[in-house]
Amino acid sequence: MIYAFERARMNLYFLRHAIAVVPGSPAYEDDSQRPLTVKGAAKMKQIAAGLRHMETEFDLILSSPHIRARQTAEILAKSYRIPDKLILTPALLPEAPASQIIIEINEKFPTCKNLVLVGHEPSLSSLISMLISGDPTLNINLKKGGFCWLSVEHLQYDRCATFEWLLYPFQMASLAGLD
Repeated sequence: MIYAFERARMNLYFLRHAIAVVPGSPAYEDDSQRPLTVKGAAKMKQIAAGLRHMETEFDLILSSPHIRARQTAEILAKSYRIPDKLILTPALLPEAPASQIIIEINEKFPTCKNLVLVGHEPSLSSLISMLISGDPTLNINLKKGGFCWLSVEHLQYDRCATFEWLLYPFQMASLAGLD
């Protein structure tokens, strides 16, 4: 039985958006509008297949509203057949303070057990670093399409998580035999 002051362990996953159109491209002067490339979308489908092969489960996907992150999250949600469990949040925008997403999760989704955050660098790595060490400056290399898993008992903007693993995109794709 879980009492009101206790919280079940949360699996907190971090997914960096897949390969997108190069920053500064003339057709996409507004950085928030840069979409995934064809290669990026195809690779993300492979990544999602690899994650399914690993039998990971997701209850909810929170994503930055920038096009490239949203498209990445949509591919994951479609692959898992949970498109209704995708929520866009400004708390995952690159310029948002990292503490903002922690506040949002604790206020709106405190009972979520398997939560994916889809966003950008360097903010995702900085947040991962803060949660595992209490210092946002650890050098974490989250590649485009990279995926990290932390487990958390009490989510706060400080050292509170256990680092479980970090996988590169090619590792996830090869797990599904698609690389």
